[in-house]
Amino acid sequence: MTIQMRGYAFIVAVMASVMFQQPELVTGQASVPAMFVLGDSLVDVGNNNFLASVARANYLPYGIDLNFRPTGRFSNGMNFVDLLAQLLGISSPPPFADPTTWGTRILGGVNYASAAGGILDESGQHYGDRFSLSQQVVNLEGTLSQLRTMMSPQNFTDYLTKSLVVLVFGSNDYLNNYLMPNLYSSSLRYRPPEFANLLINQYARQLLTLYSLGLRKIFIAGVGPLGCIPNQRATAPPGRCVDSVNQILGTFNQGLRSLVDQLNQRSPGAIYVYGNTYRAVGDILNTPATYGFSVADRACCGTGRNQGQITCLPLQNPCPNRSQYVFWDAFHPTQTANSILVRRAFYGPPTDAYPVNVQQMTLLP
Repeated sequence: MTIQMRGYAFIVAVMASVMFQQPELVTGQASVPAMFVLGDSLVDVGNNNFLASVARANYLPYGIDLNFRPTGRFSNGMNFVDLLAQLLGISSPPPFADPTTWGTRILGGVNYASAAGGILDESGQHYGDRFSLSQQVVNLEGTLSQLRTMMSPQNFTDYLTKSLVVLVFGSNDYLNNYLMPNLYSSSLRYRPPEFANLLINQYARQLLTLYSLGLRKIFIAGVGPLGCIPNQRATAPPGRCVDSVNQILGTFNQGLRSLVDQLNQRSPGAIYVYGNTYRAVGDILNTPATYGFSVADRACCGTGRNQGQITCLPLQNPCPNRSQYVFWDAFHPTQTANSILVRRAFYGPPTDAYPVNVQQMTLLP
């Protein structure tokens, strides 16, 4: 079945080879001293377990392929930053909200990502407590204050310069804000391009804050084709994505890429990188068999149309052939899909990671 998404040129990258089909990632020598992760449920490693939120994944079958341990990751196994950490040769940073995340445990970085969190403070508020982008930056500042006391001023400066920051935001500002007119007024107040500009402007302020804190290597993931996740496909005609949803994301992703250009021009000594999530996921969805998938239109764990109307419930039996599925639940990719996405960000050409990939970014002085 060919998945239709208007306005998107489906070009299967030459690098979609055997390398991208293998979920196993090799751990090498550490290429960065630390990684700091800000984002939403795509990269949450358990922060929401410690918050008064219904957006949690602390129950089986989440974690079924992580030694049957539901850690709070919205995946059957590892998520994007876990797999990225392996490629970087470091441990995946611990969740900020965990009381044990302090002292020497923070030297390798911290993960602040929070399910339902968005660029806008109000996004996802119907789920309860969550860390928005602005709150995550505040939390990061607190961590850096601790780290400053643990090394000399010069070592601290070098540490920040070489550390990697990963940001994954935007999905909740659409799924759990703009596309919920019964709960949020943003779609009544802003046309899609205006809303995208609102998000970009807010994002830009926080990205400049990261630079002012001394951080210099910053990877910013774009938003994927949300109209093709099982949750949205459940509302579309059979075999189709929600084209209107995908179309409104264009201004945001294009704006984010342009913002990266602007930030690189005005931030001496820094490198900001845009991750083209939309293209990478779009390639998989358009030609899933090329990447080893047999199911791209429904979730491995969920209920209703496309297994996407109700997301994965406690102790629900998931599909047995999880490596054949692009989507784990109504909203999130499987570990296998994440392994493809992380390799494209790490090794890919400028159409995947712009202006350089993560590997090249870590090699810059």
